[in-house]
Amino acid sequence: MEIPVLECRNLSISYYTRQGEVPAVVDFNLRLMPGEAHGIVGESGCGKSTVALAIMNYMGRNGAIVGGEILFEGRDMRTMSAEELRQIRGAKIAMVYQEPMASLNPSMKIAEQLAEVPMYHEGIGEAEALRRAEKMLVQVRLPDPQRIMNSYPHQISGGQQQRVVIAMALLSNPRLLLLDEPTTALDVTVEAGIVDLIKEIARTTGTSLIYISHNLGLILETCTRLTVMYSGEAVESGDIHAVFDEMRHPYTRGLFNSIPLPGADKNSRPLVAIRGQLPLPHARPAGCYFAPRCDHFAAGVCDHRPLPMRAVAEGASHAVRCARFAEIDWAAATLPHTPREKVLAGELVLSVEELTKHYTVESSGAFLVGARRTVKANEQISFAAREAETVAIVGESGCGKSTFAKVLMGLEDATSGRVQLGDLDLANLPVQSRNERTIARLQMIFQNPFDTLNPSHTVGAQISRVIRKFGVERDPEKVEARLNQLLDIIKLPREFAHRRPRQLSGGQKQRIGIARAFAGDPKVVIADEPVSALDVSVQAAVTGLLMDIQRDNRTTLLFISHDLSVVRYLADRVVVMYLGRIMEKGSTEEIFAPPYHPYTEALLAAVPIADTSVRKRRIVLSGEIPSPSNPPKGCPFNTRCLYMMAGTCDAIPPPQREFAAGHVIACHLPRETLLAMEPVISIAPA
Repeated sequence: MEIPVLECRNLSISYYTRQGEVPAVVDFNLRLMPGEAHGIVGESGCGKSTVALAIMNYMGRNGAIVGGEILFEGRDMRTMSAEELRQIRGAKIAMVYQEPMASLNPSMKIAEQLAEVPMYHEGIGEAEALRRAEKMLVQVRLPDPQRIMNSYPHQISGGQQQRVVIAMALLSNPRLLLLDEPTTALDVTVEAGIVDLIKEIARTTGTSLIYISHNLGLILETCTRLTVMYSGEAVESGDIHAVFDEMRHPYTRGLFNSIPLPGADKNSRPLVAIRGQLPLPHARPAGCYFAPRCDHFAAGVCDHRPLPMRAVAEGASHAVRCARFAEIDWAAATLPHTPREKVLAGELVLSVEELTKHYTVESSGAFLVGARRTVKANEQISFAAREAETVAIVGESGCGKSTFAKVLMGLEDATSGRVQLGDLDLANLPVQSRNERTIARLQMIFQNPFDTLNPSHTVGAQISRVIRKFGVERDPEKVEARLNQLLDIIKLPREFAHRRPRQLSGGQKQRIGIARAFAGDPKVVIADEPVSALDVSVQAAVTGLLMDIQRDNRTTLLFISHDLSVVRYLADRVVVMYLGRIMEKGSTEEIFAPPYHPYTEALLAAVPIADTSVRKRRIVLSGEIPSPSNPPKGCPFNTRCLYMMAGTCDAIPPPQREFAAGHVIACHLPRETLLAMEPVISIAPA
């Protein structure tokens, strides 16, 4: 009988603090066979990463396994000596963390960091270790491995850094590879390449994988089995298709209702967020931990423990921790959508015409002292936004999205072109020269809610300051009334006004950021990746909140994102940018259906979709996005384009082809070729 690579049996993990014992993971079970890929999903704080750290036996001084056991290749890891554990880590069990720079030493070249893995674990010489390291960089599809080997971590891109970390983890041919959110910080195109790489690793090396993520689409594409965790315990586990197609826990159903799948529509089929909050470990309810947020809770049934995992059917490997799963009408549970009335766009609010932003920087290098080069961040950007409309700006990191936002906010001056807000040109009007009314009309929601609130002030004081500063209200009683109104709008209790940011969750902080942005009654709000740092359930609540406020205030929303699933759900029109230029623009329906710009096509193919009925054409971009200081001649996308026509695409700027009113594609491909493109995403018949 084949021995599992890893087995967790009734695993319980606690951390010890000044307040006492904090039970982080309770009664966790997992069985991983050779070559198998197992996904662990759930909201932040559910215990996913704690399980991974326990497997590595790296929980810190205040963490401990308080129950159950972890068996690696049949041996209980708790009985292993410190030296045995050191030998196993990095050799037989390796881990890839979420942030690659946290795993790389900034003061050492890549070659040194890679070579020390086999030198330490296998005792081989430096020359052989360097040879193996270079060979591994080729296997993880890094171009020019010699250059990468001779580089420091900061000299390569984020996607390259993550591939280096994966190469480091694989150098000693581990039996088990733990991947903790390895693609969260990466663009969707880079993410698609990493996912492809991970699948190939599992197939060719026989390495077993545990993939930790809150992205169910990624789990579907990479794993064969799945465990869903909630508040420290597994609530559902089984074969990936069994869990996706026949989920039997209300929490799993809630997660899927929060994801913008292709069938979701912000008006006819809006997302449904899971109500309430994840309970703190020391304040878990009696019985089912999900009970306070569950629509199927029954007193006397769901509020008692023990609550074991039960097989969905006799002999099935699909199990669920729910007392009522057999009584729930799951067909009805999948359709709790309440349609909303469609919001009609109004008059023109913002007009961007031929906007160009160049930076002049000094070149580095011994022979280039004083030499200057031009970084072309934005090149001839033109689009318009109307009242109550959501316009999404999408593209990879470095495409110029955030530079455009800085020009709009007055943090940068435009090199040329116009940015018209009503009768005012903002292109060369720095924020210091803007009056209160102009600043109030144009506000921003930032990506990271943790860094945008002052930790020493209450959230009420921070919102009230905006209300007073922009002259919405001056009288203290009216300011407080407006503050309470905003807290009601973002669906937070009024007593939260007296809390400081550290007392709030990530989703609550982002809601405060939204309230602050809308406190001055803005006409235009720029949302820069406002939901990328949030769990899917919180993401659904925040997107719903944005739409409700927009509906009531008729605010124009510029939504900057690389997440095309959220864009498809939220946006009315889409602008696709690459290397500072607009490649395609049009309504959301036009962007997500043929004809596509080849770059749009690649972006759509890269988006992981958590739906087993969806079929995608496989398109993986090769190479890196060129430097904006040295863009390619002709079409900026020609160095990575699958349709590149030598002598044309690499020499002549592409023409603007109009396919419908407002739907424009900048491409050399003949009109007939673009019209004949096949859909990237299709739904398989039931």
